[in-house]
Parts: sequence; C-alpha cells; structure tokens
Amino acid sequence: MLKTLGAQIKEFKKDSVLTPVFMIGEVIMETIIPLLMASIIDDGVTAGNMKHIYLIGVLMVGAALLSLTFGILGGQFGSRASAGFARNLRKAMYENIQTFSFSNIDKFSTSGLVTRLTTDVTNMQNAYQMILRMCMRAPATLICAMVMSFVISPRLASVYLVAVIFLACVLGLIVSQATKHFSQAFPKYDALNESVQENVSAIRVVKAYVREEYEVEKFKKASNNIYKIFCKAEGIVLWNNPVMNFTVYTCILAISWMGAHMIIQDTLTTGQLMNMLTYCMNILMSLMMLSMIFVMVTMSMASARRICEVLEEKADLANPEKPADQVKDGSIKFDHVSFSYKKDAADPVLKDINLEIKSGETIGIIGGTGSAKSSLVNLVSRLYDVTKGELLVGGVNVKDYDMEALRNQVAVVLQNNVLFSGTILENLRWGDMEATEEECRHACEMACADEFIQKMPDGYNTYIEQGGTNVSGGQKQRLCIARALLKKPKILILDDSTSAVDTATDAKIRKAFAEAIPGTTKLIIAQRISSVEHADRIIVMHDGQVDGFGSHEELLKTNTIYREVYDAQMSGSGDFDEKN
Repeated sequence: MLKTLGAQIKEFKKDSVLTPVFMIGEVIMETIIPLLMASIIDDGVTAGNMKHIYLIGVLMVGAALLSLTFGILGGQFGSRASAGFARNLRKAMYENIQTFSFSNIDKFSTSGLVTRLTTDVTNMQNAYQMILRMCMRAPATLICAMVMSFVISPRLASVYLVAVIFLACVLGLIVSQATKHFSQAFPKYDALNESVQENVSAIRVVKAYVREEYEVEKFKKASNNIYKIFCKAEGIVLWNNPVMNFTVYTCILAISWMGAHMIIQDTLTTGQLMNMLTYCMNILMSLMMLSMIFVMVTMSMASARRICEVLEEKADLANPEKPADQVKDGSIKFDHVSFSYKKDAADPVLKDINLEIKSGETIGIIGGTGSAKSSLVNLVSRLYDVTKGELLVGGVNVKDYDMEALRNQVAVVLQNNVLFSGTILENLRWGDMEATEEECRHACEMACADEFIQKMPDGYNTYIEQGGTNVSGGQKQRLCIARALLKKPKILILDDSTSAVDTATDAKIRKAFAEAIPGTTKLIIAQRISSVEHADRIIVMHDGQVDGFGSHEELLKTNTIYREVYDAQMSGSGDFDEKN
C-alpha cells in the first residue's frame, strides 16, 4: 500500500523533503529560545547586566524570526506537497477507472468511487500534510526538550519521564478505541452519496410520485448514521484534553514545588526553573500533537485502503502482445460461446451460442426481458470477454485485436442513452472529433434528428444540459444514433435504441440505414417485431440461448415463440414478456 501511494508523490518529492527539514529547524530555534531566556534572567536581570540583556535579547529576536521563517516555509512546502499528492491521487484513480472493463466497474458502486475521489482523497491530503509537518515537529520537540531537561536537571526531568509514560499509555488507549469507530464511518459516506446521487438524477420521478419526504427521510437516516459514528469517536477523542490538562498542571505543580526547594538549596537557578517549565509545556504539547496525528493517520488508513483498491485494480481486459489494428469487415461469428458475469457463477448467462453473421447484414434480435440480448451484443465490442468458446469479428478473434481499434469499428447505442453537458455538435463529435458540421447534419438526417434540431433556437449549437434533461427520450435516442453513425463503423449495434421513437420515425431510420450504410453490419435489439421484421435475419433469444435464427417468414413457420408473440402484437397486445 505504501508503495502504491508513494508513487503518487512524483514531482513533489523535493517539497516533501524540505517540509520536515524546515520543521526541524523551527523546533531547534524554539528549543534555543528558553536557553536564551534563562541566560537573560540569570546573567542579566539577576546580575544587573543590561548589556548582556540587550545582546541576548537581540539573539532571541533573531531566533524567533528564524523560527517564524522556518515555520512559514515548512507550511508553504507542506501545503504544496500535500495538495499535489492529492491531485496525483485523483488523477491516477480517474485514469485507472477509464481502463476498467464493465466487470471491473461492477465491483465498485458509483457512489463509492465518488467518495474515494473526494472524501477519501481529502483525508489523505490532510494526513500527508500532518505527517510532513506535525509528525516531524512533535517528535523533534519531544526529543529536544527531553534532552535539554536532563542536561539542566535530571531530577526534575524524571517528572517529565513519568508524565510521558503515563500519557503515552492513556493516549494509546484513546486512539485505539477511536480508531474502531472512524474506520466504520467511510463506508457510510458511500450510502450518503448514493442517496444524494439517486435523488438528484431521478428528481423528476421523485416529484412525480411526491416522494420528497421519503427521500429526505432516507438522506436523514444515512446522514444520522455518520453523525452517530463520529459522535462516538469524537466522544472518546475528547478525553485527550482533560487527560492532557491534568498531566500538564500536575507536572507544573511538581516541578514548581521541587524547583523552589532546589533554588533555595542553590542546586537550580531561577532561569533554569523557567526553562524547565517551558520544556514541560513543549513536551506535553508535542505528546498531544502526536495523539492527534495518530487519530488522523488512523482515519486516513481506511481511506488509504479504499484508494489503493482502485489504484491496484487491474483491468480484466487487456491487449495481446501483438494486437491486430485493422478490422477487415463486419462479419461476426459466435463459435460455441458461453458467458458469465462472474467466473464462479453456477449458470452461464449465455449458453453455447453458435451464430454466423455476414458483413453488411441487418440482424434483428428479439426476446423477453432477461433473455441475454444485451449480453450477446456486449461481447462483440469486447466490453466483456467470453467465458468459453470464440467470438470472431472480421475473421479475427476479438481477443487478438487492439481494443481501441476494435471499438472504433463497432458503434454501440445502449439502452440507457447518455448525453453530456455541451452543445449538440459537441455531443455528436464524440463519434468523430474531426467531423464537419455538414457531416453531423447528414448523420442527424439519417437518424431523423435534424428535423427537431432545426426547430431549436440555436440549432446545432443548442446547449444540452447534464444528462440531456432538456430533450425528450426519443430526441435523446436519435441524437445517440447520429453520434454512433459518425463513427462510420463496420458494425452498428442498436440496443433497444428506438423504444421511445414512434413507429413512423422508426421506419424512416431503418430505411435510411438500408440506403446510406449498406456495407455496415447492423444488430438491432427490439421488443417490437415491426422494428426487425424487415431485417435479413432475426435471432430469437430465450433463457440465454438461441431459440431461432432466420428470416421473418422462416421464423413464423418454424419458431413457436416468435409466431405467438407476432400474433399477439398484431392483435394489439402482448410482447415477449407475456406468457402465452
């Protein structure tokens, strides 16, 4: 874990080294100041030597200024190092997430990834800054003060030693108890973020069903769970102050009483007693700082583990050593293909699929909910890897392709259509960053999107809100189809992508495909038989298997499921999810 996190310090190594150096410099100056103060009292005030007072006073001012300068520089370099470390962590996590396959992403919830990129990274940033500054300053102060105390008076310094041992035991107990609660808090942040994310993304549904009170209550419950955990943890940590104050005042009383007797006996000077009291505060405050460091580091350990889970996650899919970078054509062959989302699953999602699709064919895919239609097409662009068998595209196993080269030739319009904040043109150019406005318009004409875009006030420069909330479901689907067409793919997959489009528009889109991209293999998943009946061939999926494969006319004669659903839909009722 340390190696994984340490690799993200990168260009901030210099800042990370200079910070503790300046912190130690600050501590040294603070240790010297009490010695100079003792000299002023013993050799200046007591002896009435004003020259000595002025000289040592100047030295004290110089030491104080150096201490201030070292502190400022330590803070500056520490802030830069910790902020840079946090930036690199976010960047590294985000870049690694982009390499994840769908199976990798399935391991982490969206809210969990958001928490890792925000709250967990902030905890690491605070902890790293504290390690660089306080973790150096506190032990250095403790060591310097203890050494100087024993040099001045071993007898009085023994009081500190007892206090240090006592505090170390008590603070260790406090930290160990608080740690248990802090480590439970961060998974609760995931639940809180999930509640917020669901509410904001589905706010229209929430309002339509008048569920605001329910959502508020759900958020309050998630927030209250975090509140309770932190209250327990902070309630334990609060014992730091009373224990520290008790120890400090006990030490001051003991040292004052013993020191007064030693002054009367001429074994200690007044200045040395002042020194000892100053070092007393330094030692005990450094212990308190150490306890807070332990709490912060303990809190950050949970965050560190969660961050490393993302950084160390390796993509399930990888390019071969010498990948093929050209897709010859859009032919597809499933050779005894089986697939499971989890390797240890008892029953595969797809079972022994054998299909051969010629380049340029239009293939319809129909079946009931859960029949694995989407799983079948997801394998074509290698969003998942087959569990058994082989899948060939253009005569080459998909595992032998460079994934970017393969996916550039396979355009997918998924069930959940996603548009990004930006203009319509910017969204369309996800398909081809170099596409001209004329090419974008042509793609929109094929997708029957140009007609509604022209009616918008700013046309193709109309701004799309986050998630495409200012366009209808059907308009969103048509824009996503146009975006896919701009890729000029050899294979086009439409995963129930015209479900929100009226029948007439659906027919226009299919006609445009047949005329404009005859050489592109088209896989069209649909619930309506009318959307696929004109396809060259149709795949009927049932329970993860191919129940039928042929033309509309052939399936009407040979496939019971297809015929029953066709009859039901033609009579105005029924679909693949109805029991006939």
